[in-house]
Amino acid sequence: MSALLSLDNVSVAYDKAEAVRKASLSVEQGRIVTVIGPNGAGKTTLLMATIGLLGFSGRIAFDGVDLSGLEVEERVERGLCLVPEKRELFAELSVLDNLRLGAWSRRDRGVATDLANVFARFPRLDERRRQTAGTLSGGERQMLALGRALMMRPRLLMLDEPSLGLAPLIVREIFKAIASLREIGVSILLVEQNARAALQTADYGYILETGEITRAGPATELLANPALIATYLGSR
Repeated sequence: MSALLSLDNVSVAYDKAEAVRKASLSVEQGRIVTVIGPNGAGKTTLLMATIGLLGFSGRIAFDGVDLSGLEVEERVERGLCLVPEKRELFAELSVLDNLRLGAWSRRDRGVATDLANVFARFPRLDERRRQTAGTLSGGERQMLALGRALMMRPRLLMLDEPSLGLAPLIVREIFKAIASLREIGVSILLVEQNARAALQTADYGYILETGEITRAGPATELLANPALIATYLGSR
């Protein structure tokens, strides 16, 4: 199966300090791939370079097309979408308006259908469609960030720490929603500190430590690795 997204020997530096060194990974169509590791390992940096917000060396390709030189907007139009850690919602706008803004780059007539699909996937957003985004709970804000991204009809969705700051029950709900996106053909690159939840959801995983990928493999194998359990997963 050919990769939808591939990173080959990608390095990213802030001034002279390298945050990511020669990282290579791939995401196949319809698969969920996770990158886990400690704080400061370079996980977010990798996503920022992929979407076009940071410069890099090496090669990043999406659907076989080299992304070097493409602006963020061009990458989004090709189907690449990032949901950042801070969600970046428009706090003073309603849930409905935030979702509509997710479809800003589209020229087709399917926006109303996709809006209905988002409300079906996240019923709480439907209940709060007229409520301003800034008044939502943390879990509802994450649902809105995911829903807004889905309004772009992404081919590959990059999620940066979707469980951050959420209660355990809400985390389970969010990861259930992420897993269900396989059914509609959305590929996912998931950066997450909750290693157990990420690996239980993903098909394949990469371990990023101090800017370098140190281990990779099927998620089930990583979950069963004693060294990984001791370092990232703790007791069951």
